[in-house]
Amino acid sequence: MRKDKQKVIGEPMTDEQVAVFLNARPYNSDESVDLHVLVRAYRGLRSEDFARFLVMFKAAGHDLNAVDVDGRTFLATVREHAQSEEYVAVLEAAGAR
Repeated sequence: MRKDKQKVIGEPMTDEQVAVFLNARPYNSDESVDLHVLVRAYRGLRSEDFARFLVMFKAAGHDLNAVDVDGRTFLATVREHAQSEEYVAVLEAAGAR
């Protein structure tokens, strides 16, 4: 990065911006809606915003422990990702197994 450039992280997201991720729907009807919504939010949100999202996710009646076609929970998948410690902690605090 050039010396005259600063890294831009972005403005804090509003609750409305975070809640938009609840509207995501899978392209394949065989995929769990809950799992798809979690994946999209995980890929698009910083850990602190993801924590806020999980509160909304659970309040909307979604299943934090939805499984993929192999029977794995989202938490099990995220644990395998490099540098996912903050997300794992947030998921565990929200009750993911």
